Amino acid sequence: MSLNASEFRDIDPGERILMGPGPSDVPRRVLQAMSAPCIGHLDPAFLAIMDETQQLLRFVFQTENAMTIPVSGTGSAGMETCFVNLVEPGDEVLVCVHGVFGTRMCDIVTRLGGELIRVDGEWGRAVDPQQVRDAVKGRRPKVLAVVHAETSTGVCQPLDDLAAISKETGALFLVDTVTSLGGMNVALDKMGIDAVYSGTQKCLSCPPGLSPISFSEAAQKALDDRKGPVVSWYLDMSMVKDYWGGDRKYHHTAPINMIYALREALRIVAEEGLETRFTRHRSNHLALVAGVEAMGLAMLVPENERLPMLNTVRIPEGAADLKVRQTLLKEFGLEVGGGLGALAGKVWRVGLMGHASTRRNVFVFLSALETILKTQGVKVNAGALEAAAAAYDAA
Repeated sequence: MSLNASEFRDIDPGERILMGPGPSDVPRRVLQAMSAPCIGHLDPAFLAIMDETQQLLRFVFQTENAMTIPVSGTGSAGMETCFVNLVEPGDEVLVCVHGVFGTRMCDIVTRLGGELIRVDGEWGRAVDPQQVRDAVKGRRPKVLAVVHAETSTGVCQPLDDLAAISKETGALFLVDTVTSLGGMNVALDKMGIDAVYSGTQKCLSCPPGLSPISFSEAAQKALDDRKGPVVSWYLDMSMVKDYWGGDRKYHHTAPINMIYALREALRIVAEEGLETRFTRHRSNHLALVAGVEAMGLAMLVPENERLPMLNTVRIPEGAADLKVRQTLLKEFGLEVGGGLGALAGKVWRVGLMGHASTRRNVFVFLSALETILKTQGVKVNAGALEAAAAAYDAA
């Protein structure tokens, strides 16, 4: 087979404003960190970087958990890591489902031979804790799992009541923070979270490829007390922890340059400060919602259950979903996401994550969307930018 190498040009996808459900825009500092020389995964210089990365992760997760590491894989690998290490055949696992990613949790539980207790909520709403209380009555599930920030719907699930239910029943509290970490409060120790996973490409504004996880002492004990080995060799934290711990036992070759990138992304978070970062995400979210509603459009999620970093906007009558998104990308270089599952064709998912959560992006999106909708003949009200500006002034 012959191949003309000159036919393959340099990669240049062009500039984008990433306002979809992820990935988010990546700061230049993070990209520069990725380009540092690749060294060995047991090189003393890299081991020091690993220690610093763990220290920064504990800061962002607000935890003292010893097992706080980035798994080599995307957020879905983090999801699988938590379940395969904690769930064995016959274990009862309660999963709250109010979107696509809750259904993925259920799939993993059944594949592992766990006994699934599924609590379904309305897509676009938080799960009612009373449903969970009713489902666990007379039962002792090993794990209670929920998605904190459901990326498919834009819903923020309150955790206090679910954490209390977990404690009352003796269940480990497992939480998906893929979209929330770095954009809103995720305080593991204070919130009583036992097992957590996230992703690098959302509010941390790092390229996709790593999934930060953290296990409490109770979760670590559950792993140590397993009856049988973890079914996934690659994701077996009983071995991986020895590479990230003091023993430095080789398990697999770490993605060196991605660890560089994560360390730099976390350093940026620490420099900004958690509360300042959370406030920035919140204020940009409120301004975007004010502009959207001023146009006469509606949000999917009730105000008190909305995420600040992922906004689901109902598609107005007469608007062509795909054409609007394609025009945003082609004419404005701006990416937003469409609906998933039951919400396909019904909502746009507009991200304001990490480095992409800026006033400029809010104003660019509102202006672009208004222009496109008017071109399609959709009736929209004037004053979106003014409403957004007023929201900032009121903050």
